[in-house]
Amino acid sequence: MISFKQLPFEAKAAVAAGVVFFSSMLSRSYLAEQLELKTRRRLLRLQMVLFANMLMLIGSRHVWRSTVTMFSRSSAATSLCFMIWKIAVFMFLALAHSSFFTVLFLVAEEPYFFSLAAYTCLGAYILLIFFLFTLGSVEQAYKFLAGRGSNTGSGNKNSRTAMKPILSVMLTVVLTIVGLLNASQPPAVTSVEVPVHKLPSTMNNLKVVLLSDIHLGPTVGKTKLAMIVRMVKALKPDITVIVGDLTDSEAQIMRPAVEPLGELNSPLGTYFVTGNHEYYTSDVSNWFELLKSFNIRPLHNENVKIVSPKNTDDWFCLAGVDDIEARALRYSGHGMDLKKALRGCGSERAIVLLAHQPVAAKWALQERPDINLILSGHTHGGQMFPLNAGAYFLNPFFVGLYKVGQSTFVYVSPGTMYFGIPMRLGSRAEITEIILRSL
Repeated sequence: MISFKQLPFEAKAAVAAGVVFFSSMLSRSYLAEQLELKTRRRLLRLQMVLFANMLMLIGSRHVWRSTVTMFSRSSAATSLCFMIWKIAVFMFLALAHSSFFTVLFLVAEEPYFFSLAAYTCLGAYILLIFFLFTLGSVEQAYKFLAGRGSNTGSGNKNSRTAMKPILSVMLTVVLTIVGLLNASQPPAVTSVEVPVHKLPSTMNNLKVVLLSDIHLGPTVGKTKLAMIVRMVKALKPDITVIVGDLTDSEAQIMRPAVEPLGELNSPLGTYFVTGNHEYYTSDVSNWFELLKSFNIRPLHNENVKIVSPKNTDDWFCLAGVDDIEARALRYSGHGMDLKKALRGCGSERAIVLLAHQPVAAKWALQERPDINLILSGHTHGGQMFPLNAGAYFLNPFFVGLYKVGQSTFVYVSPGTMYFGIPMRLGSRAEITEIILRSL
């Protein structure tokens, strides 16, 4: 029987990640009711950070072998440039690994430079792993197709082997710069017209501004939120909705950063529903109270009547559900409850539902196909290549407007900012202006 010491490094890292993941499941299942909320919050976050870092060790080992070890036997291995390169690669990997720890220790009104640097390295790390794997696969495919019996000089072979990490690093640097520049731009304002069955004619052209996935935390602070609020106010919406993942940290820490939200003054109200990241903070109750102090109403499996300013007899139902991960995290008193959220919302009136995850939108339509419009977020449009493909296949609705059946629409926001990594590749941050049309 093979002992743990005999396992290769990658297998050891995978086992350690499995142990951390298993312990997190146990703590959620058996310790959730026994631990104080603050202690549980810290334990959950620490477990998530350790799990991510254990998995990253596998990739980091591959990066080091590809970019350092591979060249250690060359004539340049003793040069000053190679020593500087080794230090640079080590610092790059160290920063990438430390990014997850910043949410525990380096969150304030404005992002710390260290946090921005660490998460930038994490984004570059993802790109580098992808290119090393892809080019390695291409190399193996070429060898297979060319055949082992083909005569190639050792010099040409070494040259091709060296080209893989060099090309990977070059592509990573270029795309990292492009991603940073793209994410630094203000969100695009996208206007979408949605026909809403049973919407009163007096509410035709009602304007709803949709925000999602702002992720106040290590890399998004007060300055960016203030910019978003200014852009929203310029649109003069009738209603503003925030469909989850507003924050990645506790309410007390982020209170100064969230103050610009108090300037939102939509005449028919500003509303909020939780995303999965609100539950990762384990501080949802305090966030609800903080948002209420800014005149933002959380819809905690509940609904409100949006009454026409022109005729008090005309109204539609605006409902919101808790994020689906609340139950998985065993967050007491929370979890998606569509029946409770739509209590009093009959099919004779138009229904608009706020649900953070597209999966929740799918579940809601299976239970209540009479919902007219669902507004979601969560996917970030993939945020950055190559994560876009995973987000596309893991969600029933990816980004943009979808028509479901005869009279139902789902709109998925690509996110108003970004999560952690201050980069966007293949996606663009967005503030969505939704114009409701009566039929």
